[in-house]
Amino acid sequence: MTGADIIGALLLADAGVIAKVPAKHIKAGRLADGSGLPSLLVRVVSLIDRQPLRRAGWERSTARVSVTVRAKSYREQNAVIAAVRKMPRGAVGTVGAAENVVVLTAGLGPDVNGPGDTFEQTQDFRVSFDALL
Repeated sequence: MTGADIIGALLLADAGVIAKVPAKHIKAGRLADGSGLPSLLVRVVSLIDRQPLRRAGWERSTARVSVTVRAKSYREQNAVIAAVRKMPRGAVGTVGAAENVVVLTAGLGPDVNGPGDTFEQTQDFRVSFDALL
């Protein structure tokens, strides 16, 4: 399990996000050219070294995860990024196989021009969690 998996699961479970972005347009890794709009791309930006826990077989991970919004208009970009920023954060508990999950916002990126005359912006999150080795 990665921080991107956790953020992806939270995005897919969030009614406010899904009202703005269809689940099939939430991807990990890379958005293909011509992907439907609006879309969300979830990627791990960095990972702090995993730390073994006293609980045998478990380790603590902390990752910086970026969610990129790609939209057809500036207004749509702002609406989607607002929904992403409202996603649950603070101590969220268990997500999939990860326990003791904590999600915090970690910065809003600049407005940029995306491919094919689209609009993009990123929201970063800091994700900490315990997972089996």
